[in-house]
Amino acid sequence: MSTTVTATASTFDEVVVTTRRSVTAPVRVYEPAGGASSGTATVLALHGAGGWLPTEPVLEGLAAAGLRVVAPVWPAWSEHGDEDRLSDMQDFALHGWDVATEMGLLSSGAAGGLHLMGHSMGGMIAAEMAALAPQSVGRMALMCPAGMWLADHPIPDIFAMLPYQLAEVLFADPNVGEEVLTGGADFSDNATLTRFMVARARQQGMAGKILFPIPNRRFSERAYRVTVPTLLAWGRQDRLIPPPYADAWQEALPDASVELVDGAGHMLPYEQPAAVVAAVTAHLHG
Repeated sequence: MSTTVTATASTFDEVVVTTRRSVTAPVRVYEPAGGASSGTATVLALHGAGGWLPTEPVLEGLAAAGLRVVAPVWPAWSEHGDEDRLSDMQDFALHGWDVATEMGLLSSGAAGGLHLMGHSMGGMIAAEMAALAPQSVGRMALMCPAGMWLADHPIPDIFAMLPYQLAEVLFADPNVGEEVLTGGADFSDNATLTRFMVARARQQGMAGKILFPIPNRRFSERAYRVTVPTLLAWGRQDRLIPPPYADAWQEALPDASVELVDGAGHMLPYEQPAAVVAAVTAHLHG
């Protein structure tokens, strides 16, 4: 087990941890204004299949609201590799807890002060983590999580889509979505396009372990174990995992509430970050 710390030029520091399973994980740490104190609640935030972007308005907003945010990067979304070490949903969930352990988030002083948050694939993993160890979680906020399947509302196959098609499914405004998904990259440059496609192939291969062929690993059979208060934030215009899934999640979880966000699709953290921050902060503060 090892830990290294690297200061960045952005609003977060990056910590690189190696878990007991020898998986290397970069972790973004967003400290609240004035720095974290012993009584500061921590949010373990898990990204979706798109990874973390250079600027994350929701994570920054939560830190501005007085929360400490710890945001690990899943294998295949960093240069460290190790994606071969995780094979199924249990591996993903246990890796999340392994990172929390290496970051000291499970110390006795943190009991009840650790919250989980996840978007899409990250929400799916956060829910599985809460099912494994509900006693280690204070509250949870899930943003349009994957993990269930409704026959009347089949989820489109994102693995067969081109970037512009993804934008149409993921965002209420596809024009904004295409720019966000490509990071403003100039795909007329062959080297840029090659790097993008190689990275996307690695990430899709990793995400596919739990999302392909359908994003359902029978979580509904374990949902009864998630006893922590849970917020389900959903884009009202979500065309990937539409709002009926919010109702299904609320019905499956023992203690859940739904917040529908107008003007947002599946990528609501990037389309309506202020609304997401307000809802999540209110929920986590109880």
